[in-house]
Amino acid sequence: MSTTSVEAPAASAADLTKVYGSGDTAVHALRGVSVAFAPGEFTAIMGPSGSGKSTLMHCLAGLDTPSSGEVRIGETSLAGLNDKAMTVLRRDRIGFVFQSFNLVPTLTARENVTLPCDIAGRDVDEQWMTAVTDRLGLADRLDHRPSELSGGQQQRVACARALVGRPAIIFGDEPTGNLDSRSSGEVLSILRAATDEFDQTVVIVTHDPRAASYADRVVFLADGRIVHELRDPDADGVFEVMRNLDEKVGVVEETPADAATAPAGDE
Repeated sequence: MSTTSVEAPAASAADLTKVYGSGDTAVHALRGVSVAFAPGEFTAIMGPSGSGKSTLMHCLAGLDTPSSGEVRIGETSLAGLNDKAMTVLRRDRIGFVFQSFNLVPTLTARENVTLPCDIAGRDVDEQWMTAVTDRLGLADRLDHRPSELSGGQQQRVACARALVGRPAIIFGDEPTGNLDSRSSGEVLSILRAATDEFDQTVVIVTHDPRAASYADRVVFLADGRIVHELRDPDADGVFEVMRNLDEKVGVVEETPADAATAPAGDE
């Protein structure tokens, strides 16, 4: 009798809470959030300002500590990891793409891309590096410093940096927030290719329905809770859910994109 093994999620949260402050001034940023991100899947996290979406990402990525609940990267629980172990985990298994690019201005594009490997003392896989930078259209820009690159090119360098180390999961915090529509589309296509071509797991926080439409699914937060999920989204379906989020009653629903135009509060 054979058994079928189930692959662990690339990242997961179980009954996650996050409270800032105490007493009458306490802010409940997360209220019992449980969510999993499958390997090789692109997920967008959306919600109104103050919904907890950035807090959730920061807890998932080990950049913030939850008040209670558990976060796992693969099968590794972040609870109880000391600072050194957390640093190694973030360095080796997590890639980051931030709104502000976070490039080192004195380094060339190539040096920025290889920086995590250099810090870790790992050799760069030059064949993989070439494949990634060619795919991102950076081959002829690698000797330029960030000040010599456009915003879109700088963000592509940040994407390459996240990909070259072959992390288990890439987190993007509003990765297109500082880009024009053309550069935004280029970066989103790259993140989409990261899952389709490079089998990476990608999770982004965004406020843009068009950006979310590149994902395999969208997870919606409101008031620190997951209130809706949308599979195979399109921009119109995402916009409609966002428009109706105030009507959500806290029950997780999973809807195909073509059904997203139904009133969000309906049971």
